[in-house]
Amino acid sequence: MRRSIAAAGALMLGLVAFTPVGASAAGGKAGPGLSPAEQARLASGEQLAPKAAPGAKPAGPNPYLSLLPDARTADYAGWTAYMKQQSKARAAARLKALGLTADQAKAADTPPVVVDEDEIDGTRGANDNPALAQRIPDFGTGDKKTFAKMRILGSLDPEPVSPTTQPATPEDDGAIPLAGSTSIGSLRSGVTVSAEIGDGPHGSAGTDTGDFDFYELTAAAGKVITVQTSTPTGDLDTYVRLYDADGTIVAFNDDADGLDSKLQYSVPADGTYYAMVASYASLPSDPFDPASGPGANTEGPYTVTITSAADDTDFYAIRLRPGDVLGARVTGSAGYLTVYDTQPREVHGSSQDASFIYPMDSPLPGGGNAVTDYVATKAGWHYVGVANGDGAYDITVEAYRPGLQGQRPVQTLYLDFDGARVNTYVVGGGNGNVDLSPLAAFLGNWGLTRADENALIDKVVAEVTENLQQDMIESGLNQRFALKVRNSKDNPDVWGQENVSRVVVGGTIEESGINTIGIAQSIDPGNFGTEETALVLLDVLSSPPGGVASLNTYMTPASDRLAFVGQALGNVISHEAGHFFGNFHTDNADATANLMDAGGTGFGTLFGVGPDGIGGTADDADVDFGEDQFIPSEGFSGTENTLGRVAFGLTS
Repeated sequence: MRRSIAAAGALMLGLVAFTPVGASAAGGKAGPGLSPAEQARLASGEQLAPKAAPGAKPAGPNPYLSLLPDARTADYAGWTAYMKQQSKARAAARLKALGLTADQAKAADTPPVVVDEDEIDGTRGANDNPALAQRIPDFGTGDKKTFAKMRILGSLDPEPVSPTTQPATPEDDGAIPLAGSTSIGSLRSGVTVSAEIGDGPHGSAGTDTGDFDFYELTAAAGKVITVQTSTPTGDLDTYVRLYDADGTIVAFNDDADGLDSKLQYSVPADGTYYAMVASYASLPSDPFDPASGPGANTEGPYTVTITSAADDTDFYAIRLRPGDVLGARVTGSAGYLTVYDTQPREVHGSSQDASFIYPMDSPLPGGGNAVTDYVATKAGWHYVGVANGDGAYDITVEAYRPGLQGQRPVQTLYLDFDGARVNTYVVGGGNGNVDLSPLAAFLGNWGLTRADENALIDKVVAEVTENLQQDMIESGLNQRFALKVRNSKDNPDVWGQENVSRVVVGGTIEESGINTIGIAQSIDPGNFGTEETALVLLDVLSSPPGGVASLNTYMTPASDRLAFVGQALGNVISHEAGHFFGNFHTDNADATANLMDAGGTGFGTLFGVGPDGIGGTADDADVDFGEDQFIPSEGFSGTENTLGRVAFGLTS
């Protein structure tokens, strides 16, 4: 394993043609042409792209599966809503594909073992953290006496709150200094206010920059702040944010229920907070300036309920072995489901059902309010937690061994540099059956020649082999790790054979019909779908210098072009293979470099550009799989071990 980087070094990704990027305190993660307000929104997890209409499939590629060229095109809200719809359909289709009758399918989807929560209904505190978790010692994959599928039936009982009705704050209340007082935290625990977006001086009838309503409250550490809107009449599409006293966005929500919004935020420290109600796409760039909006959007009446109260969280302890693939879903009142590892720390918290992006071969459960998964790297007690609800819930928890354990042949990854005919529908859209241009067609764009092709392929294959094979072996996590890496230069075309997945390296956005740099067929914890496809398109990566996703932006006369292009392509290929070997995206705006860092920004870090801002020089960094935070915009929380997911997904 070569020198790894824990921090990205000092890079700025906006630059002039063929000049090295300058230093930036943002650690190489800042995006191109993004305003400070846009960067703050991305850091908080908000999206910049317009959202798809309710019920419609978003127009662009699925950002969960894609390495997007521009963060401003990622419609996370639209895709989250679409995947929620499709996840239930996928779960039903999978059972149907097994040839089961309706009764058999229902039985197969319902674990026979039921565990009841020990905590007395109407109470809380008995199992509210991992240290107090209710232990279920008979769950596991390692013994015939244990069971690996179960239902947990319990109830969440948060502190009851009776909100006080209070009148709307007189306008202008469109900024933190102008916020209306709720007296939450001093005189009461909650309020309900009926007000209107559009009646302030900055609505469409005024300056037309956009109307916002701010509400001030205080909350103690450990409390949960809830902000929920209702719009029974009118066209208003609400959007809610929660700010801390410094004006930092700490939580937000859009479309929790139709066009209405609901956020819940666990308070980390005593303080003053500000709830904001606004219209979607009409949001302040500066919460201290009521005139800082981009323009009015939908307007109309709304009712908002704001509370601060003790939440109820329930934890259950289960034993897992290294390599166990855990999946869980929750239905009923709960809206949040999480897994903690042996430390314990959160390793996959979820408030959504994204199981639509599992392959059809995956047995992991889906179709719930929230779905989570985890690949264990250590033996011991792990913890499943549930929260954000009031009343009964039903958790399905299942554990499996990796898909290829004990199977032959072992997994092969085939890298196709020759151009290929690909049905782009398998990766979620595009132009159908298309012919993608080979790697050779792009060499000149990087200042390379046809004579460099073989040497470049060798460097790319070496980088992929280091990332996906050597590092896994050297980690020592899985003694049964097995992966063959084959390529179109040195080996016969093995695509179509058993347990062969491929990455096609070539083609353009125009040829494929997919506006992305890379895209994978699925995210597959445990690697149950072993014959999948990913694309790495080369037009953006080889475009003229200046764009942050172009390799040319980072090259100067000082660059070893062959080395840098091989390194960067190898990392992008590893990223896409990392998806169908089990990984979600990690945060591309934090200080940790990871091969699963999302696209849209931070490309210099993913490409391995070092502190000098120039690719192909001595200080280039080795970016690896490892531990990093999930990217906030995809709705997950906690630390993802991207190395562990691959190391155990590729089990012999």
